[in-house]
Amino acid sequence: MSAVDITKDLEHATLVVTSVFPAPPERVWQLWADPRQLERWWGPEPYPATVVDHDLRSDGHVSYYMTGPEGDQHKGYWRVLEVEPPTRLVLVDGFADADGEPDDDLPTSRTEVTIEPLDDTRTRMTLTSIYDTTAELEQVLAMGMEEGIRTAVGQIDALLAED
Repeated sequence: MSAVDITKDLEHATLVVTSVFPAPPERVWQLWADPRQLERWWGPEPYPATVVDHDLRSDGHVSYYMTGPEGDQHKGYWRVLEVEPPTRLVLVDGFADADGEPDDDLPTSRTEVTIEPLDDTRTRMTLTSIYDTTAELEQVLAMGMEEGIRTAVGQIDALLAED
């Protein structure tokens, strides 16, 4: 299993998640580009994700929800800012309300995904999420963001092993 390294920088309101996968960048990119693959890892156990809309292009929109063990749903969205397949994705990552609209009471982050080859068989994926304030980062950390993203990214190896 690939290690998931998480670095929190409270001073700069930044959370960085780094992993290395046994696959080329084009394959790791498909984890984002294919909504059915995204569903299989984006939601941490036991909160599987369901992707509702998936328009992964500049000015595009992705919406999804995660379903908890009691049937509770937690909705989210991405507003896609930049896309450079298969190496870079920049988006606004936010929480949505019950109607799927942005929930202005919860923080959003500007998240940059970089996918870079390390050699012929390994790729590093880095997710850098920047919040407006330290308080916003602390809020999502208190909601379980660190463990959730660790668990979610930790599911990627099994998906890649199916190839």
